[in-house]
Amino acid sequence: MTHDFIYHNPTKIYFGNGMLAHLPEEISRLGSRVLLITGGSSAKKSGLFDKVLAEISQANVDCYGLSGVKPNPEIDLVREGIRLVREKRLDLILALGGGSVLDTAKVIAGSTPYDADPWDLIRNRAAIDTALPLITIPTIAATGSEMNASAVITNPETEEKYGWTAQAFRPSVSFLCPENTYTVPAYQTACGSADILSHIMEVYFQKEETFPATEAYMEAMMRSVMKDAPIAMADPANEAARANLLWTASWAINDFIDSGHAVSWTCHGIEHELSAHYDITHGLGLAILTPAFLTYVLDETTAPRIARFAVDVMGVSPKGKDTIKIAQKGIKRLRKYFKKQLRLPTTLTEIGIDDTRFAEMAEKTIAWKGTKDGLLHGFVSLSAKDLEEIYRLAL
Repeated sequence: MTHDFIYHNPTKIYFGNGMLAHLPEEISRLGSRVLLITGGSSAKKSGLFDKVLAEISQANVDCYGLSGVKPNPEIDLVREGIRLVREKRLDLILALGGGSVLDTAKVIAGSTPYDADPWDLIRNRAAIDTALPLITIPTIAATGSEMNASAVITNPETEEKYGWTAQAFRPSVSFLCPENTYTVPAYQTACGSADILSHIMEVYFQKEETFPATEAYMEAMMRSVMKDAPIAMADPANEAARANLLWTASWAINDFIDSGHAVSWTCHGIEHELSAHYDITHGLGLAILTPAFLTYVLDETTAPRIARFAVDVMGVSPKGKDTIKIAQKGIKRLRKYFKKQLRLPTTLTEIGIDDTRFAEMAEKTIAWKGTKDGLLHGFVSLSAKDLEEIYRLAL
């Protein structure tokens, strides 16, 4: 069964090494006073920052900078960006960096036209319809923010981390150059790949099958990420592996695969609480929580779907086993993949997190993402107590 939907993705993509040569023409088309948003020092060390500045100079525009975006982007820098845009009367945002930089840019672009504090807009899921135009240059394959309409921001004072979706956030243009991801360290490549996989799995693990072609496409994307992530970790400048990861990251969460599905984003919801409270890398949290989630929800009703994943993605043989056992073996192989191939911790204990705040985090997840009946509906319906047990399974 499919749900009715409208699909429209107007983001223009320049894909390939050397495509930054088209940046001046796109800047000139979209604005005349630019805010360039960056993270730490990695883009400067790699030379990419200077390369982008050289292209901006050819557009003959005024350019101002905002740097210091953290891996879990924070609301205070968003406020600073809004202040700068208004003070300098800027009309175009250019984001250079990872998903955190892109998400910060989106919220600045979408909040500037409105009088409300950006955190109030986020908390109220404001249905905005206007934003400054945005150009993105991602430097890691992970969040897919370069081609979607969502952003995630953290408020460290309240220990809250929330997503905000608005079609106005969708970038006008994105430059996907594999060479810009060559310097991503193995650990961040692994975490980014875990994030890509989770974006696909959030849609894939549903009881309702929709379009057969989309179902098979999701399986192919997961196999592709699992193949290319270890290659990119071992050989950072492998263009084919980096290109495959970058393109898959965009299509994993640009609204294509979830069209026609009812998606709850359960693992993302419970992980956001982890990284809001403990400031861990988002992809790492997902790698730890996803096998625990699948283990907890496995029963006679969910086994067929998890077993299909086990066979078609994880390569489990279906012969001589019942559906539950096939599913269990698939989950075991997924956890082993995260540990052995991606070399990531696979338990919360390994990264120093205990059960002290599990109940609190579970309640906050339900308060943000749940419905009036106190449940988070998705692959299965889950209460706060259920979410608490998933955290415990991840210890």
